[in-house]
Amino acid sequence: MKSVSVVLRAALASALLLTGLAAQSAGLTPLEQRWIAGMSPVLKYAKATGMPVDVVVQPQDAPEAAPLALGFKDGRCKLVLSLRGNPEGEAAMQRLPAGLEEAALELMAAHELGHCRRYLEGVWFHLPAGFTAGQAPEGLSPELRRAYLSMKSTRREEGYGDLVALSWTAQRHPADYAALHAWLTAERGRDLLPGSHHDTLAWLKLAKDPKALGSASMFEAALPVWQAGLDIAEE
Repeated sequence: MKSVSVVLRAALASALLLTGLAAQSAGLTPLEQRWIAGMSPVLKYAKATGMPVDVVVQPQDAPEAAPLALGFKDGRCKLVLSLRGNPEGEAAMQRLPAGLEEAALELMAAHELGHCRRYLEGVWFHLPAGFTAGQAPEGLSPELRRAYLSMKSTRREEGYGDLVALSWTAQRHPADYAALHAWLTAERGRDLLPGSHHDTLAWLKLAKDPKALGSASMFEAALPVWQAGLDIAEE
């Protein structure tokens, strides 16, 4: 990708201004510019609703990192792009659904806002009242038991993030919901280890019909579907 289009440049400029990256824009790679431009509508939403969100671009090579992840520091959510020296950054871009690249990047950013909301509410890794986490298999060492329970907790958070992302899609790109849901399901099914951190298929199945997500804010719309899938995911 040699350059971004005029439309993308405008979106990029807006995104950079609202995330405090304007002074660094000249040092961003075309791939970093492309990701930020695609996430721009979600970043604007975060700013408009007062969510404390920053974009952080990792300057060093990060070949093993997720291209986009969320951190939380000093009460602020950090959307971290790790694209330099990371082949998955370009590979993920190539796997975006043709013609829906912008909407897919928005979906990915909205997923991270779902994580941000959980951190801000102080409920990260917490289950709603009335729900009980499944037990770890017998015979595990204390270290493996902790790792297993952490994996299960992460899986639940990823399920909520995916539902927030789909709620955003249902509200902002309703005509493209089926295609984006199919793409997300394919991504989650790629190299799947059932029950692992990113196995969110139980929740995605419940949200195949966008009507399941209702019309509340994307965070509130995701909650009942997330809760409905908790028992299924723990089986």
